[in-house]
Amino acid sequence: MAGALAIPGVIEGHSQVSPASSRALFLVDREAERDPQTSLASGRRLEPVHVHGVDDTSIHLCLPAERGAVLDSLGWAEPHQYGDHGTEYLVYGPRDDAELAIVLGIVAESIAFAR
Repeated sequence: MAGALAIPGVIEGHSQVSPASSRALFLVDREAERDPQTSLASGRRLEPVHVHGVDDTSIHLCLPAERGAVLDSLGWAEPHQYGDHGTEYLVYGPRDDAELAIVLGIVAESIAFAR
């Protein structure tokens, strides 16, 4: 989570839609979603990303459907089982520093999509 908090304009908080142990990323300059496809918590505060608890480091996030399909085909992600818009994906938790760098890049893409 520390690496994701280095993304400019991002703050951490409790997820609005995931268990209490999950941590969400919010944008300091935007509380409302610009489009429901950009948030995991449609109709609430914009929540483009949340990381599941300390025992499960997978991530739910929103990405353009085309980009999510590419990540799915590459084995980095899969469509969210409860997705409403086709833009919600589960990204697997990184196992090492090299994978962490890639996952942080994907998180940055989600934040950019939300903006």
